[in-house]
Amino acid sequence: MYDVLLVTGGAGFIGSNFIQHMLWHYPETKIINLDKLTYAANLDNLAAVANDARYEGIQGDICDEALVDTLMAKVDAVVHFAAESHVDRSIKDPSVFAQTNVVGTQVLLEAARRHFIARFLQVSTDEVYGSLGATGYFTEKTPLAPNSPYSASKAGADLFVRAYYETYGLPVVITRCSNNYGPYQHDEKLIPTLIRQAVHDEPLPIYGDGKNVRDWLHVEDHCKAIALVLQEGRIGEVYNVGGHNEWANIDIARLILQHLGKSESLIAYVEDRLGHDRRYAIDPTKMSHELGWKPTWTFEKGIEQVIAYYVNRYQG
Repeated sequence: MYDVLLVTGGAGFIGSNFIQHMLWHYPETKIINLDKLTYAANLDNLAAVANDARYEGIQGDICDEALVDTLMAKVDAVVHFAAESHVDRSIKDPSVFAQTNVVGTQVLLEAARRHFIARFLQVSTDEVYGSLGATGYFTEKTPLAPNSPYSASKAGADLFVRAYYETYGLPVVITRCSNNYGPYQHDEKLIPTLIRQAVHDEPLPIYGDGKNVRDWLHVEDHCKAIALVLQEGRIGEVYNVGGHNEWANIDIARLILQHLGKSESLIAYVEDRLGHDRRYAIDPTKMSHELGWKPTWTFEKGIEQVIAYYVNRYQG
């Protein structure tokens, strides 16, 4: 594993889980975490490692060229999580997403090129592929067809990553994951929202008919996949990370209500999101065959853990 990593957006949901995973499993690795500390970040997520001598947190913007250049000179590899990621917010103000997700990624790539970084890992999303019908799966060969400003900005970032590999030979890899769940996720995301509303006996908002399907992956399994790709993935390649664990939004809501002993009368259908993709599902065969990765969390075990975590958070 690399001696020093620059992790961007490490105070967010997946980034903070990844930093803890790396510090716990790779004792020789040091991490510099560059995070703007926007509303979606929470330094409490990193309380367990805040005093670790191998960890350094820097508040700053990935669009700040001077800062990024200074930090890039200190590291061997980059794991890039930092992004605006909430679809509803992207619909209201796409410009913020274009700036952070596209321009910010290009700033990082250029600094990585100047400093001959050994590996640049772009953490992306299955949303760049668009929407699936009732059957089939996203593979690494699926054409990019983003349908929201958020997913368009992530697709744009991915294409810049590809371009820096093809044009400059920068050693890049891209991961595209399905929907994550687990500890430290921001309250605005689906599962925390449903648990919070249920705990307080308030309506659980469900877009449209509730039959939009997502492939759910525990964040710990995602972090293991990222670490594997960082160390062993082939340069210039894309790796899809998914759990073969499809759930309709309405069924997630019902499952949470059942676990909490609450009535389904709390479910409240609301006007559908603009451009709401119907179904996502990932084929992770490449990750499995090349790198030996597979999810270890069952959804039954994972959702119990997550409900307990958020119940404690919202009741406390």
